[in-house]
Amino acid sequence: MKILTEPYKIKMVESIRLLSKEAREKALREAGYNTFLLMSQDVYIDLLTDSGTNAMSDSQWAWMMMGDEAYAGSRSYYHLLDAVQQVYGYPFMVPTHQGRGAEHILSKCLIKPGDFVPGNMYFTTTRLHQELEGGTFVDVSMDGAHDPRNESLFKGNVDMKKLENLTKKVSIDRIPYITIGAPVNMAGGQPVSMQNLRQVSEFCRKRRIRVVLDAARAVENAYFIQEREPGYASKSVREILREMCSWMDICTMSAKKDAFANIGGFLAMHDEGLYEEAKNFCVVYEGLHTYGGLAGRDLEALAQGIRESVERDDWVAHRISQVRYLWQNLKDMGIPLVHPCGGHAVFIDAKAFLSHLPQEQLPAQTLAAQIYADSGVRSMERGIVSAGRDLQSGEEHRPSLELVRLAIPRRVYTQTHLDYVAEGIEKTFRRREEIPGLRFVYEPKYLRFFQARFELQKKEVGATVE
Repeated sequence: MKILTEPYKIKMVESIRLLSKEAREKALREAGYNTFLLMSQDVYIDLLTDSGTNAMSDSQWAWMMMGDEAYAGSRSYYHLLDAVQQVYGYPFMVPTHQGRGAEHILSKCLIKPGDFVPGNMYFTTTRLHQELEGGTFVDVSMDGAHDPRNESLFKGNVDMKKLENLTKKVSIDRIPYITIGAPVNMAGGQPVSMQNLRQVSEFCRKRRIRVVLDAARAVENAYFIQEREPGYASKSVREILREMCSWMDICTMSAKKDAFANIGGFLAMHDEGLYEEAKNFCVVYEGLHTYGGLAGRDLEALAQGIRESVERDDWVAHRISQVRYLWQNLKDMGIPLVHPCGGHAVFIDAKAFLSHLPQEQLPAQTLAAQIYADSGVRSMERGIVSAGRDLQSGEEHRPSLELVRLAIPRRVYTQTHLDYVAEGIEKTFRRREEIPGLRFVYEPKYLRFFQARFELQKKEVGATVE
């Protein structure tokens, strides 16, 4: 399988270096076997995240020079507002420093203690903000989303029966909204169909439950709809995205993904009353509602990036083809993966890769660490470490999926880089049975996967690994 020809040419380069195996192992120990704590200068190919790690275009850099740094009423804010209105279709918008800023404000506005917030699989920061306001997340994703071998084309879909059962179990006025991630990150970048978005919207609007779109990678979801859903092949990604948003009442956005920007986000909505409340919280937590914690130059980069993301379908087509190229290479090598290939990343099934390790020995965290040791490639754990603990009981959340995510930044790496990644992971796969698990030595209270530290499980002579 070949990657589609790049719809761009490279105008600037950044040097990278590959440390020796010994130096990588030392860096890993000093980072407590947490890839988040590695210094970027020690990373050869960085697939930790596609958030804020993209290469901006010459047009984005040019618009940054036009940034209006006025504290209040910046014209750059109005450029961003116009882009959001034109591309996503929401009339009201407050900028935020990134997506979790929008999640924070939304949770402050709408959640009361004792509320239940359904969603198509949890996301780390989204669920935490809901829980900090006294809400309880309820997973209403389809069962297949939790099975890495399930081949459903729209594994991100909401299970309508699960959603209906929730509305029968708890009072409707205790369900302020449902969050739809499209595509679903924690399931392997799996998309949601337009039909399912429509079903959720119609069901919820009859019951006056708001529907919230996590739009961080919604352009990718629109591409999958164009490619896979009957009736959409002749529509542009831009048209499909607008239709997706038409079924949603509110949109939280980390613009560090689809919009190619290095920082920024927004909260957008149709409801003017909610907008007024969100504006007020924006002032408290992010900054004045016409800058939202961002410099004018960042607002301009966002505005241009939003327009750019949908101006040509070949932008997202090339991006998806890079992910598929790496996925197919790894699949051909026998590496266990989440099926089918998703959008922003390739997800390795760490439970199957390190089948000798129980979940208590953190197979996904272990695998991410060992991939770096073997090749200098940085990836991210998406398993029990990311799932964290119940804030009330302290019990571990035990997800069925133990995944390692290889997130591909937009417009950054070449086919040769991806070939190197595949070869490095194959090297790790060949020695998988000798890899010991990890245990916590430091665990933060919130979002522990960012800052936790680990050590290798000790293997005693004549005994099995603890």
